[in-house]
Amino acid sequence: MVTVWFNPQCSKCRGADELLSSLDVPVSKVFYLDDPPPRAEIERVLRLLDAEDPRAMMRTQEPLYDELGLDVADDATLITAMAEHPELIERPIVIRGDHAIVARPPELLLSLLADS
Repeated sequence: MVTVWFNPQCSKCRGADELLSSLDVPVSKVFYLDDPPPRAEIERVLRLLDAEDPRAMMRTQEPLYDELGLDVADDATLITAMAEHPELIERPIVIRGDHAIVARPPELLLSLLADS
């Protein structure tokens, strides 16, 4: 079973979903735009990504990123921004066990499935 932070409007999310389906991998989708993850969950996923910089899971090209001046923000501010503005969260994030990956392109999730 894997969990995917999913946006149905995103072609990469749909591609990840199709790839997982083709491999018969059970998926739990988190529609993070409709139900934004709390700060603690964002912090947990950052640890699963093994990322020191919250920008590793952020859409830094999103206009809101610049509007909020996040290019010079500290980690706490970046995490708060993702909790308050989930559109800043990169997608899809695929979580399996105690590992996660930003599946851009979707084929990157294959390495996550190979980790046992």
